[in-house]
Amino acid sequence: MHIIADRDKLLARIRRIAGQVAAVERQLSGDAGCSETLQLVASVRGAVGSLMEELIEQHMREHVARPGLSDEARQTATEEMLALIRRYGK
Repeated sequence: MHIIADRDKLLARIRRIAGQVAAVERQLSGDAGCSETLQLVASVRGAVGSLMEELIEQHMREHVARPGLSDEARQTATEEMLALIRRYGK
């Protein structure tokens, strides 16, 4: 599986995102200003968006664009990705 090959890199990204979320929690628990908190939330959103883009790219390369896949496998992976993109866009 392609995600397993990139597991350490992906886990490092998740840990950074977790740190950013913890920073937002600290801001909200303390007396932080709105602007600082909003900037942190924007950073979290950007980090999650970048992670999602990377995972989408990996999925597309492995399960849609990889040579040798059957038409059925390609179609199934495409439908899964379209459903996920719709859900993510909400």
